[in-house]
Amino acid sequence: MNKILVPIDFSECSAHALEVAATLAKESGASILVLHMLGLSEAILTKNEAQEFMEAKFYMMLTKKRFAEFLDKEYLKGIRVMEIVQNYKIFEELNKVALEQNVDLIVMGSHGTGGLAKFFVGSNTEKVVRTSSVPVLVIKERIQDFKVDKVVFACDFKIEGVPAYHRALQMFRPWNAEVFPVYINLPHVHFKSSEEIAREKDSFLRVAHHGDVPGHIQVTHRNDYSTEEGLYNYAEERGADLIAIPTHGRRGLSHFFQGSIGEDLANRASLPVMTFKI
Repeated sequence: MNKILVPIDFSECSAHALEVAATLAKESGASILVLHMLGLSEAILTKNEAQEFMEAKFYMMLTKKRFAEFLDKEYLKGIRVMEIVQNYKIFEELNKVALEQNVDLIVMGSHGTGGLAKFFVGSNTEKVVRTSSVPVLVIKERIQDFKVDKVVFACDFKIEGVPAYHRALQMFRPWNAEVFPVYINLPHVHFKSSEEIAREKDSFLRVAHHGDVPGHIQVTHRNDYSTEEGLYNYAEERGADLIAIPTHGRRGLSHFFQGSIGEDLANRASLPVMTFKI
């Protein structure tokens, strides 16, 4: 990993993301690119040139001052940190920055309060996840010593998901993390028999590993009432540090997250989530 992008809005959530990015940067020798989106209104940008220049200059100076304060963190010592300020107003433009800057990973905080559905839907995080071509790591709370030993990988065992599976394995390999692919079988949504799942699972793994499936790959399926609940229950059972999810852009979230989850589950839905574009 060479470069990590962290969108910054100077909130506590973005501070949590920055701290995790710093841990990853120190482990991999990567640099961190922090991006703040000004989002100036059209009213400002349509003023005469003199007014526009003065107001833009004011906002830039204010942002630089806030950057200086926000980035004055002990955990950033020894890490190369670059700052970008853009007048972006839509989060889809983050993908353009990530591609132009050859970013390997986007790390961002979420203001979500419960469950993966609330975790993404309707938030700026969801907009980034839907449009990002690079993996996105979403952090919900402060993690001082970010470490990933076990990962639950949500999988539907469709061949189109093989590239995302490969990217996930490549991402987690330097961390020496165990990856546990899992299929959540729902009672009323595309329910499959154990035999059907076994056939699809075997086909997926043979293609993904070119016919030579490593012995340490443990694959399972479990029945549950929602994908979210199944993933979190399995992650808890495995003692996972992270849930990894392949997404199809706009189809991805609705495909993997259908329905709502209970309050008890929402209260413990704090695991980091990493998404991989299919």
